[in-house]
Amino acid sequence: MSVPSVILVRPQLGSNIGMAARAMANCGLTDLRLVAPRDGWPNAEAAAAAAGGREIVGNAGTHPTTAEAVADLQVIYATTARRRDMEKPVLHPRTAAAEMRASPARTGVLFGAERAGLDNDDVSRAGAIIEVPLNSAFASLNLAQAVLIIAYEWAQAGVPDGPPGPSPLAEAGAFEGFWGQLNGELDRAGFYKEANLRPTTERNLRNIFTRAALTDQEVRTLRGVVARLAGGRGG
Repeated sequence: MSVPSVILVRPQLGSNIGMAARAMANCGLTDLRLVAPRDGWPNAEAAAAAAGGREIVGNAGTHPTTAEAVADLQVIYATTARRRDMEKPVLHPRTAAAEMRASPARTGVLFGAERAGLDNDDVSRAGAIIEVPLNSAFASLNLAQAVLIIAYEWAQAGVPDGPPGPSPLAEAGAFEGFWGQLNGELDRAGFYKEANLRPTTERNLRNIFTRAALTDQEVRTLRGVVARLAGGRGG
């Protein structure tokens, strides 16, 4: 698995660098590289805006050129809403994230400056372009927003599909044990006052629980509830 480096090319505002670092920290990325930050480095505004990403800001490497920032990387992606008429694969962030997760190569993602994005020379260094599908009439993202989208997709690519599975459904025998316990306590409590109505009432109660498709854990919990109620009345 490759944990991508985030390369901010000629970033302008320290606050945006800090918020980008915060987004990285949210998603488990740690390697931040800066190419010729406009306001110099270190930057107090970046540290202030980073919140939990302060360590990322503190460890960020600075480079005078993009070429030097990516020299040790093997696979490079460029984020841009403009394809610059270059013959490169254009990937959805999710697709790129899955590639990075599956690759053992050292990867990096280039992000351009706030005002103009990446220039042609920067994009030419990338093997593929990442394009976020946005409103075509307004596809511009704040720098930190762009970092967050890519970082989030990378993080999610490592999460198994769907939520954790539920406890297995209860076996019929386990359910019968619960039903017998509940029914017996109801009987002892005098719930079934009219003998002629008892069969119908029992079926109605039983149907309430069978419709619920109880899990094994839920049956154990209900048995504990019944036992506690019975013990509370001295049964």
